[in-house]
Amino acid sequence: MNGGSAGETESAETEPREPEATETRPAVGPAAATGGPPETGWRGLARGLRDVLFPPSCLHCGDMVERSPLRHVCAACAPLVMAVEAPCCPCCGHPFFGEASGERLCVHCEGLRPEFREGRTAVLFKGPARALVHELKYRHGLFVLEDMAGLMAGNPHTAEFLRGATLVPVPLHPRKKRERGYNQGEELARAVAKRLGGGTAVAELLVRVVDTQTQTNLDRERRRANLKNAFALAPRAPINPDLRYVLIDDVFTTGSTLNACAALLRRAGCLNVDVCTFGHG
Repeated sequence: MNGGSAGETESAETEPREPEATETRPAVGPAAATGGPPETGWRGLARGLRDVLFPPSCLHCGDMVERSPLRHVCAACAPLVMAVEAPCCPCCGHPFFGEASGERLCVHCEGLRPEFREGRTAVLFKGPARALVHELKYRHGLFVLEDMAGLMAGNPHTAEFLRGATLVPVPLHPRKKRERGYNQGEELARAVAKRLGGGTAVAELLVRVVDTQTQTNLDRERRRANLKNAFALAPRAPINPDLRYVLIDDVFTTGSTLNACAALLRRAGCLNVDVCTFGHG
């Protein structure tokens, strides 16, 4: 699935992974936030007391959150968070509903020409999952990282894909990072790496050097043009061709941003580049 230039030599390790064998199980199912040990000691006690005094409200429906596998989504809305499983598109991770065999891309990836090997996503970007992302991106809701990282680390489909890799967050332009106060991709990558352990690390290898216009209403071709020369390698970025790098972002839309970052990493000498997002929408 690499979109490298002609004549580029790659080791066998950079070949695309074999697609999942023909599957008959559902491609999505209700998600549960697991993947890390519960808080204990004073931290756990403080959290329990806080929940009693100030019960969290569901970000999706507004009801009180009680006896839910998620901390900020109530028990009634939690089953609406749909975890992605195989079979799925080997490029973007969007599920194939029903049976699938052989290597094929979904309609979301037509014309993408991926510069990375494989992509995964943890959940579908709808309902409560959308509410979690919006809280993080637009309302300074860093507290939702607990649920988002739990959903990524608790889904075997993404956890096995990420564990032991070097996670590379998609960078924000410095202006936008100052306004928001943080890069949501970086915070998500660190929260997931902490949950997974097993040598999973985070490396800020990229910087955004062009303050591009918002891509929300742009199609793939206009997004690609908008992102031209928007990213650069971070100063003294430590590139190790033996490592496996996974670009991390909150949502896969057209893949243009992730693809631009993957192309830059490959030109810098990263032979094994994959992508993974929290949601797909």
